[in-house]
Order: sequence, then C-alpha cells, then structure tokens
Amino acid sequence: MKPLSIVVFQKDGASAESLANSLGKHFRLVNVVYDLAELRHSIPQHQADVAIVDLEFAGLNDVQELRKEFSRVSIVCTHRLADERMWSQALAAGAADCCASSDVRAIVLAAGNIPGQSHYHAA
Repeated sequence: MKPLSIVVFQKDGASAESLANSLGKHFRLVNVVYDLAELRHSIPQHQADVAIVDLEFAGLNDVQELRKEFSRVSIVCTHRLADERMWSQALAAGAADCCASSDVRAIVLAAGNIPGQSHYHAA
C-alpha cells in the first residue's frame, strides 16, 4: 500500500484518537481534526490524500461540498450504524466508501483503494 496522508474527522474524540492510532500503522501521516473548518484547513496543510468523515458529525451535503472543494482527496465516510442504504447515499454524495466506525480493517482498505473501487462493508 502506498504511503498516504489521512485526516480523521470523527464525532467522538476518543474514537478519533483510537482510529488514528490504528491507521498510523498503515499510513504515512494521520491527523485528527474536530470540526469542519479544521478539516478544510487540514486537508491542504497536510496534503491529505484521504479524509475519513463521520456521518454522525457531518452530513451528506458536507461530503458533497468537500468533494467539490477537494476533488483529488478520497473521502471515506464512517457511521456507527453504517448499512447498505447509507453506503449508497454516501457514494452518491461523492464518497469513495462508507464503513462502520468500528471496522478499522474496512476503513484501512477503503482509504487505500483506488478511487471508484468501493465496496459495502457491514459491521
């Protein structure tokens, strides 16, 4: 897997830090942010390749806006209750994938995927 820079934006700070620690084993740089403004600032600052966005904290409209603003950045959505409907809505909004927040393996795979090769990951 090529080294990537990741920005993590999750609802819960403890979960964000735990996810960042897990992702840090697989990627070059993992940065945690705590609001949308910080996310928008952090993506160019850290030359992020991937943004991990919690759909409990950001809406699908936010995902669409991020996709337009940062077209080269892959957006992987997470949600504690991710299901097939949410996955299809996230993809329609421009996300590369949507995974359960607790499924670190699926998040790692989604973050490392070539854009356009998304797969639904059930919890």
